[in-house]
Amino acid sequence: MPLPRRKLLGVLFCSVILAGCKHEGLNRTETTTAANGTASEISVWPALPPALPADPALEARISGLMAQMSIEEKVGQLIQAEIKYTTPEDVRKYHLGSVLNGGGTYPDNNKFATPQDWLALSAAFFAASMDTSDGGVAIPIIWGSDAVHGHNNIVGATLFPHNIGLGAARDPDLIRRIGVATAREVAVTGIGWTFAPTVAVVRDDRWGRTYESYSEDPAVVQAYAEAMVKGLQGEKSDSDFLRGEHLVATAKHFVGDGGTMRGIDRGDNQVSESELAKVHGAGYLGALPAGVQTVMASFNSWRGEPLHGHSYLLTDVLKGQLGFDGFVVGDWNGHRFVPGCTVDSCAAAINAGLDMFMVPSDWKTLYENTLAQARRGEIRPERLDDAVRRILRVKIRAGLFERQRPLAGRSGVLGSAEHRAVAREAVRKSLVLLKNNNNLLPLSPAQSVLVAGDGAHNLSKQTGGWTISWQGTGNTREDFPGATTIFEGIQALVKAAGGEVVLSARGEFDSTTFTHGGRPDVAIVVFGEEPYAEWHGDLASLEYQLGSNSDLALLQALRKQGIPVVSIFLSGRPLWVNRELNASDAFVAAWLPGSEGAGVADVLFTGPEGGRPYGFSGTLPFSWPHYVHQTVLNPYHPDYEPLFPLGYGLRDGAESLVSNTLTEEGDTYPDGALEDAWLMVSRPRAPWKLLIVEEQQVPVAVAGNRSSSGPDTNITVAAIDRESQEDARQIRWKGLRPGAVWLAAERPQDLSHYLKERAALILDVRVDRKPEHPVRAGIACGPDCAAELPLQTALAKLQPGSWSTLSIDLQCFAAEGADFSRVSGALSIASEGALELAVANVKYVPGAADRAVISCGG
Repeated sequence: MPLPRRKLLGVLFCSVILAGCKHEGLNRTETTTAANGTASEISVWPALPPALPADPALEARISGLMAQMSIEEKVGQLIQAEIKYTTPEDVRKYHLGSVLNGGGTYPDNNKFATPQDWLALSAAFFAASMDTSDGGVAIPIIWGSDAVHGHNNIVGATLFPHNIGLGAARDPDLIRRIGVATAREVAVTGIGWTFAPTVAVVRDDRWGRTYESYSEDPAVVQAYAEAMVKGLQGEKSDSDFLRGEHLVATAKHFVGDGGTMRGIDRGDNQVSESELAKVHGAGYLGALPAGVQTVMASFNSWRGEPLHGHSYLLTDVLKGQLGFDGFVVGDWNGHRFVPGCTVDSCAAAINAGLDMFMVPSDWKTLYENTLAQARRGEIRPERLDDAVRRILRVKIRAGLFERQRPLAGRSGVLGSAEHRAVAREAVRKSLVLLKNNNNLLPLSPAQSVLVAGDGAHNLSKQTGGWTISWQGTGNTREDFPGATTIFEGIQALVKAAGGEVVLSARGEFDSTTFTHGGRPDVAIVVFGEEPYAEWHGDLASLEYQLGSNSDLALLQALRKQGIPVVSIFLSGRPLWVNRELNASDAFVAAWLPGSEGAGVADVLFTGPEGGRPYGFSGTLPFSWPHYVHQTVLNPYHPDYEPLFPLGYGLRDGAESLVSNTLTEEGDTYPDGALEDAWLMVSRPRAPWKLLIVEEQQVPVAVAGNRSSSGPDTNITVAAIDRESQEDARQIRWKGLRPGAVWLAAERPQDLSHYLKERAALILDVRVDRKPEHPVRAGIACGPDCAAELPLQTALAKLQPGSWSTLSIDLQCFAAEGADFSRVSGALSIASEGALELAVANVKYVPGAADRAVISCGG
C-alpha cells in the first residue's frame, strides 16, 4: 500500500527549490562549484581515453585537405542549414558543412515525399558539395535528421515506442536492435546522420521532453545510450563501423537538459558539478566509449551559463576529460542564448567549443559574420582549425567521401515486416501493469469486448510528438500506412478467437450492440495525453486532464453499470491519475507505443487456446506520483513516497498493491512557496485553453498553427516564432465587431494563493498596430463574476514592433470584483476595434505586484 503522507513540505522544498536533494552519495551540503569550473573540480568527471585509437593516416589526410581549404571553405564547414532554407547551389557556393530537416520539413515541402524524393535531394546536396568547378576542395555534406523513434520524419516508416517506453523494457539488446533497424530505414533515404539518442536523466516530469528520456535512473540511461549508439553506428571494432547500413549518431543534449528548474525547457540546471557529472553525465559514459561521433550542445544553462557558450563543459570536460574527438553541433539556433550573441553572430560559441552551428534559416548572415570574425582573429585560428578538423574526421570515418550507401533507394526496407516485428516486441515489453484487481488481466479473447476512449483508434495519439510533424499534430490514419491502432490489434485477436469486439469512443452501447444482447463482458478504455514535443509540452501541473474530467466520466459511467474496466493510459510521463486509477479495475501504463499498437493486445489477452504467449514484463522507468505536487520524485530523495516506485510492475497473478480509494484531492496551486503559475508558454498550459470569443458567436478553440472566428475572420490567432518555433501567438482584430481572446479553463481554478502573495499578471507583448479603440484585460470567475481593466493606454505607450513586458497587479482585478478562488478565465484581451499584437509567456508571478506596470495600490 502507498506510504502515508509525511514530511511532504520537506519533500516539496527539496523537489521544487533544489531540484533533487541527493543522488547516491550526493547531498546538498556538498560544496558547489562555479559555473566555469577549475582544474581541481574536473576530477568529478571520469578521465576517458578517446573511443577510437589514434590514426596517423586519417589525421594526415585531414591535414592535407585543410592545407588546400580557404578560410571561406573552413567557415562553411561550421554551418548547418535547414533544407527549407537552402539549395544544392547554396551548398556549392558556400561550401556548407551540413544540412538538416527539422521536424515537419520534407523535400519540396511535401509531407508525402517518397523515399526516392528524399534520396534525390540527398544526392543533389552531395553532388553540390563535391563540385570543385570553382576551384574549391571537395568536402561531402552531412545531412542530419531527428530519427528519434525510428525514421519518424517520413510517412511509412516503422515508429518505435518513445524512449520512456523503451526504458520500461529494461532490455539493452532490444535497444541495440532498434538502433540497427532505425539506421537501415534512414539509410534508404540517403541520410547519414541522426540526432539520437537523447540521454537526458529527467528530474522534473513536467518537462515536455520527459518521454525522450529512457529513465530517471542514470544506470538505465548509461546502458541504453551505449546500446543505441552501437545499434546506429555499429560496433567500433567492426569493419562496417559507421559504414554500409550504419550512420552517425548523436548523444544529446550536453549536458543537464533533464534537470532544469521546474521542468522548464531550455531553463537553468543548478545542481552541483558532482551531481551534473554522476546523474546528468551518465548517458555520455555509455555513448562516448561506444564511439558516438557527434554530441549536441544543450539549450539549457548550468548555474546560469548557457551550454552553447560553456567553454569549461564543452572543451575542458567533454573534449578533454571525457576524450571526445568527434564534433559538437548546436541545437536549433541555440547559440543565440550565449551572452553577447544573436542568431546571426556568435564568435563566443565557436571559441567555447561549439564546432557546428545549427542555424536553420539565418545561415547566410551568420556565415558572413563568422567569416569576418575569423579573418579578424575574433575567432581564434587554432579554434577554427580544430572545429574543421573534427568535422572532417567524422566525415572521413563515416565514409562520406566515398558515399557508400548500399541501402539507398532499396525498396522493402522502410517499414519492413522485420522492423515492425521488433517494434511490436518493444511495445509488449514496454507495457507496465500498475493495477489488476481480482486478476482481471489477462483477458480471454473469446468474450464480448467494448473498446472505448479517444486513444483506441488514434495513431496520432499513440505515436506522440516527433512524428511526421514536429509536435506530432495534424496527422491522420492515412499518414500511417502499415501501422496498427490499439483497437485494430484488439479487434484482430478477439475475432480470431471467436469473441466479439465493438469500438465506441464514448463508451456507448445498447441491447443491439452485441449479438448476444446485454452488456459487454469487459470494457477497454484507451485515453491519455495529446501529442506534443519540446517546449510546447512543458506542464504547470502533473494532474492528468487538469481542468477537465471527460475521460474520468467515461470510466465512472462504465463502472457504474457493473462493467469491468481496463484502462490503457497513453502518456509521455507519469501523471497524477489517482481518480482514474480509482475508477479502473486494471490500469496499464502504455506510454507512447508508436506505430505497432497491436503489441498492446498481445499482452492484454491470453492466447486463442488459453495459453499465455506474452505476459506483462515492463517495469516503471520513472517513479509514479502519489500526490499531485510530487513533480521531482526519485529514490535518491529523502522521504521518497511514490505511489509506485521506480522498477514497479505487476506480473500475471500478482496482487494489486494500490487501493481503490486513493486520495483524489489535488490542488494545482497550493499554499506554500508558490512557483510562477504559467498560463501560456509556446501554447496554453493545462488547464488553460485559448478561445476566440465574440458576442452571439460560438467560441472558437484555437487549435493548430492558425484559427479564426466566423467566415469573415474578424479575429485571427496564429502561431509565430519569437525565440523558438511557434513560441508566441499573433492576434489580429479586423474591428468588424468587438471580440476577445481568452485563456479559459473548463473547471474553475483556485488562484487565491497568488492574490495573497502579491502576484502580478505578466506577459510579453509586441504591438504591431496601435489601438485606436478601447482595449481591456479581463479575468472571469463564472457567468456572474468578472473584472476588466483598461489596457489601451498601456499598449499605446509601447514601442511598435518591439517586444515589451507588461505586468498588472492582480489586486486591481480583485478590486473590480474578481473572485480568485474560482477563476475560469485567467486572462482575456478584448478589443472594440482594429488591433494587431503578439503575446508570449503569460504567467502569474508571486511577489511581483509592487513592480507592476499597471498598479492600483490595493
